[in-house]
Amino acid sequence: MMTRQVVTTGKIAAPAGPFSAAVQSNGFTFLSGQIAQDPASGALIDTDTAGQAEQIFRNLTAVLEAAGKSLDDVVRVGVYLTDMADFRAVNEVYERHFTSPCPARTAIAVAALPLGAAVEIDAIVG
Repeated sequence: MMTRQVVTTGKIAAPAGPFSAAVQSNGFTFLSGQIAQDPASGALIDTDTAGQAEQIFRNLTAVLEAAGKSLDDVVRVGVYLTDMADFRAVNEVYERHFTSPCPARTAIAVAALPLGAAVEIDAIVG
């Protein structure tokens, strides 16, 4: 039987829909996509794509800490961009937050993201 344990934290904005910040199941932790929401107001921060990526990593780190994990435990990352021209800027932020060997990663161009975000990032921890 598969068990699921929800991970919550007051250090990020409340979910804007029927989903959990993360779920732990069978030795894995699955983090929902994070956008650059201000933890206090829930509003998208007003900055460029690199600044949004920095806030996303703060949000991901808060969820990981609540799960008893860190960025060093991440095995896969999904990056969703509304403009692939921002790939380089997000990649520079990404490189500051992950050490070698970096997690497996997918970068996907999408038409739109919640709240008008330029980037969203999700992760899986093994």
